[in-house]
Amino acid sequence: MNPSPHNAKPSPGAVPEAALAPPNQFALLGQRRFAPFFWTQFLGAGNDNLFKFAFTVMVTYQLQLAWLPPAMAGLVIGALFILPFLLFSATSGQLADKWEKSRLMRLVKTLEIAIMALAAWGFWVASVPVLLVCVALMGLHSTLFGPVKFAYLPQHLDERELTGGNGMVEMGTFVAILLGNLAGGLLVALPGIGREAVALACVAVALLGRLSAQFVPASPATDPALVIRWNPFTETWRNLQLARQSPVVFRSLLGISWMWFFGAVFLSQFPPFAKEVLGGDEQVASLLLLVFSVGIAAGSLMCESLSRRHVEIGLVPFGAIGMSVFAVDLWLATSALAPLSMASTGAATALPLLGVGDFLRDARHWRVLADLALLAFFAGLYSVPMYALIQLRSQPTHRARIIAANNILNALFMIVSALLAGALLAAGLTIPQVFLVTGVLNALVAVYIFLLVPEYLLRFASFIVTRLVYRFRVTGAEHIPAQGAALLVCNHVSFVDAMLLMAASPRPIRFLMDHRLFDAPLLGRLFRLAKAIPIAPRAEDAGTYERAFAGARRVLDEGELLCVFPEGGITRDGTLQAFKAGLMKVLETHPVPVVPLALHGLWGSFFSRKGGAAMTRPFCRGAWSRVGLSAAPALAAATVTPERLRERVAALLAAGRP
Repeated sequence: MNPSPHNAKPSPGAVPEAALAPPNQFALLGQRRFAPFFWTQFLGAGNDNLFKFAFTVMVTYQLQLAWLPPAMAGLVIGALFILPFLLFSATSGQLADKWEKSRLMRLVKTLEIAIMALAAWGFWVASVPVLLVCVALMGLHSTLFGPVKFAYLPQHLDERELTGGNGMVEMGTFVAILLGNLAGGLLVALPGIGREAVALACVAVALLGRLSAQFVPASPATDPALVIRWNPFTETWRNLQLARQSPVVFRSLLGISWMWFFGAVFLSQFPPFAKEVLGGDEQVASLLLLVFSVGIAAGSLMCESLSRRHVEIGLVPFGAIGMSVFAVDLWLATSALAPLSMASTGAATALPLLGVGDFLRDARHWRVLADLALLAFFAGLYSVPMYALIQLRSQPTHRARIIAANNILNALFMIVSALLAGALLAAGLTIPQVFLVTGVLNALVAVYIFLLVPEYLLRFASFIVTRLVYRFRVTGAEHIPAQGAALLVCNHVSFVDAMLLMAASPRPIRFLMDHRLFDAPLLGRLFRLAKAIPIAPRAEDAGTYERAFAGARRVLDEGELLCVFPEGGITRDGTLQAFKAGLMKVLETHPVPVVPLALHGLWGSFFSRKGGAAMTRPFCRGAWSRVGLSAAPALAAATVTPERLRERVAALLAAGRP
């Protein structure tokens, strides 16, 4: 059964604000259901990175430790931070499902204050062992907070706000990472008082985070009867099995984890990339981090407008394409610089490193920065819809445990990315070549995931049609049910009607379609990927006719949306034909709500039959022409007749404008 109908419902405390329908994602920052939560997670991410980066700089530049050389410090700190994600994510997911979430957030932020107080003492006395313990404890803090963070959003945001809310969180996280790194580096470098300044800053940010958490509204437990199982290994396996129950959700988890693999390769190589390939100093490495973070934030924020405030997973293939294209172009851009790099001339100790000003004076470096910015921008487009889809399609009772499974996979993929990058460099590849390999691997992984889950490709195709081929407008979208089974009925004008309907619905739609449409070379393949149900007249093929209605009933049994084109075929003269009675055969056994729909503006397009066969006149009207879909309120099954439905659709056609 498709669990999605049950997940878009906000919590009771959030309904009044949700009903106001914020005009954009930034308006959420003015609402209590989102703002305290946003600042709580923002301050937590910032404090993580302020502490870790300041500690790394202190060990690298200020202390001389034989047992922890500078080259190993970053790896050790990163490994200690990730380790709790592997050990305790399963437990944290259970706690987030069992307990009320605002209470759990406050407990976690109180724990952060205690950890930062211990870290402050560690900075004060320059105790590296104490600070290493605090790194692991902050990893535990983030492990406990992660499932709560992503399970909180679907309880307070409706489906039309979920993409924007996730975009804000993703943007906030990367901005916090950037600011935390910058603050940590600047504070620890203050002459004479650096360590003390970091100690005070870490405690102050933790206190602000706890204060913000105090105002997070209540989020009822989704599975209060859950019995906590403390064995991390068996529960990790059980969480992964829970995620596997929904193929779309599980493959989305893998897709997100791959994005972290991809991003970790680039982020981990920025310092040596800046020095050995670009010939820049530490400020140039910081500039690369700044550009990357801004790109991620911009892509995350763009998701809401590009998706028209729905969970639009059609953006995911678009993002994957951009990630690979600009990773490859980054290799090309740096290959052009290689003859001038210090590493290639062997003069690494003789030539001074470039500062930011000198670096930016070389126009070729702007291409490198543009590639990094666009690569990160498309990574934002790639990740935000996946997070929103997981939240929307996961069962509320174990949503946090599925998020915990995602954190486990993320940690594993990041570890593997470090091992692979290290192996490639040890094998003699240059850093730009590692970026090239990563970009090619990204393309292969994306193709594999999209073939396993065709819904991504279908939504991408509908995204292209409704954004690049037509100017598509939907009116009455609120009448398309966000939950439960329903029957959609629509006029049939062209070969792309189904793709337009898919773009208008936040949920998957299964189509009952004329079997002859499956003969179209490309579109027929798309219809099969969409699991459309072919139907033929009973007199022509009784077996196909009966199988079609059996399949239609299964769709409604699973709580999904079923769409029929009751005219029986694509119109040949542009007029609305009589509705056939076959749809009544479905309603006899499944009296679900019936939603009338009408497509406007497609008659005369490349995909219509005006003037003869469709798709034979390449210069006919179509590109960027206005098309639209109108939806009317649902009718109760008991009141439906073919004639009444036709009247409703005809009225929509008469009143509607694309």
